[in-house]
Amino acid sequence: MPKAWIDAIAPYVPGRSTTDDGRKAAKLSSNENPFGAPESARAAFVEAASSLHRYPDASATMLREAIAAKFSLDPARVIYGTGSDEILHLAAGAFAGVGDEVLFSRYGFSVYPIAARRVGATPVEAPDSDYATDVDALLAYVTPRTRVVFVANPNNPTGTMIGRREIARLHAGLPEDCLLVIDQAYAEFLSPEEDDGGLELARTAPNVLITRTFSKIYGLAAERIGWGYGPARVIEAMHKIRAPFNVTTAGQAAAIAAVGDDAFVAKVRAHNDQWRQWLEDEIASLGNAGLRAIPSKANFVLVTFAPEGPLTAEAAYVGLMEAGYITRWLPGQGLPHALRISIGTAEEVQGLAAALRTLVGKAG
Repeated sequence: MPKAWIDAIAPYVPGRSTTDDGRKAAKLSSNENPFGAPESARAAFVEAASSLHRYPDASATMLREAIAAKFSLDPARVIYGTGSDEILHLAAGAFAGVGDEVLFSRYGFSVYPIAARRVGATPVEAPDSDYATDVDALLAYVTPRTRVVFVANPNNPTGTMIGRREIARLHAGLPEDCLLVIDQAYAEFLSPEEDDGGLELARTAPNVLITRTFSKIYGLAAERIGWGYGPARVIEAMHKIRAPFNVTTAGQAAAIAAVGDDAFVAKVRAHNDQWRQWLEDEIASLGNAGLRAIPSKANFVLVTFAPEGPLTAEAAYVGLMEAGYITRWLPGQGLPHALRISIGTAEEVQGLAAALRTLVGKAG
C-alpha cells in the first residue's frame, strides 16, 4: 500500500490537446508558445542528434554558464531540471517532510500541493485577494512548522502578479528557516519595469530560490527544461536529490541557443502583449453576460463566468471545443466557474473570441 500522504495526492491534470471527437482544433489549453521554438534552438536540437548514444552532460555545464551569462549569475548556483516542475519538487523534497508545512496561495500552481504531499508535508492554502496572492494572508498562515512558501509570480492559472514591494515585504516577514520559492515561469513576458525583484533576492538572501522554465516564451515545452537560482547551500541540498542526467543533450543544446535569442523573445512578448489586451477587451465587452477577464501578466487570460449563467464556464468549454478551440476548464483547482485561455496566434485569438460571442448570444 502507498503511504497515506501519497494516497492523498490529486494527480496533476494537463490541458487537453484533442477534442472529444478527435477533430483538429486550436490548442489554447497549455500556455504554449504559438510561434514554436526559435530557429536557432531547432537547429541546435537537430545537430545534437549525432550524439544520441552518449549520456548528456550530467552537470549541464554549458547550459548553466549560458544562463549565468545571460542573467549575471554565478553558474555554480544554477540548478536545472525537467521543467521548473522538478525544481519545485526538489525544493519541497530538500526542505520539507513529515510534520512540516508547505504554504501557498489559493489558486496557486497545482504542483505545489503535490510537491508537499509527495514528501509527507502538509499543504497549507492561504486565502487569495481577488484571485491574486495576498501577502498578509500568507504571513498570517505561517507557523513554526512552515518550511517552504511557494509564490507563482505571475501566477498560474490566474495570471495575476504582485509587485517588487510586496515580494520584499513577504520575504521580510518570513522566518529565516523558511525557504521562499518564487516561481517565475512567466517572467519573460514582463517588461523590465515590472520585474518583481525575485532574482535579486535569490542573489543575496540566504532563503530565496527562484525558478524559471524554457517551456513558455522559449517554446521548448517538449524538452522539459527548467532552472533555478538560489543560495549555494540551498542549491547543494537540491542537487543531492536531483535525478542524474535529468536534462537531455538535445534539450541542453536547444536551451543554450534559445536563451541567447533576444530578438525572438522580444517578438513573442510584443505579440502576447497585443493579443492578450485585445482578448481582455473583447471579454470586457461581454460583461453584461456575466463574463470577466482577470487582468493578466502571463501568456493566458483567466475568464470567469457567472455560476448560474446565462453561459456557464462548463457550457462555454464544451461549446468552444465544438467550435474548434480547446481551453482549460478548472473545476479541479477550485475554479469551476472559469476558463483559462492561452494566447495563440492572431487568427486563433480572434476566432475564439468570435466563437465565444456566438455562445453568449445563443445563451440569451
